[in-house]
Amino acid sequence: MNKESSINPKVVEDCHALLGWIIPHLDGFPRARRFTLGERIESGLLFVLERLVEAAYTKQREDILRAANLRLDVVRHLWRLSHSLKAIPTKAYGQGSERLAELGRQIGGWRRAAVNL
Repeated sequence: MNKESSINPKVVEDCHALLGWIIPHLDGFPRARRFTLGERIESGLLFVLERLVEAAYTKQREDILRAANLRLDVVRHLWRLSHSLKAIPTKAYGQGSERLAELGRQIGGWRRAAVNL
């Protein structure tokens, strides 16, 4: 385990890994979609990562995690639209959807834990 992963919650590391996985797929989008859907997906996930890091450093997490979860939901819709428009192959779409769903479950669990404190 490296030093960074011992500091950050698993959900932060998983979001980081998702970005590392998804960005090369977004780079493969057709030009017409790369600078619209691709950019929105990437910036949405970067926003989620920023909120998760912020939540890791504060005790008042609920609103921060709510914002992260809301943006993640938008990213899920954009990912699905990308598949509908054939900008992403079905196999990659399925893998990405699973990763996005898992990230959502982790954020939801962290959010529920923050509410119950």
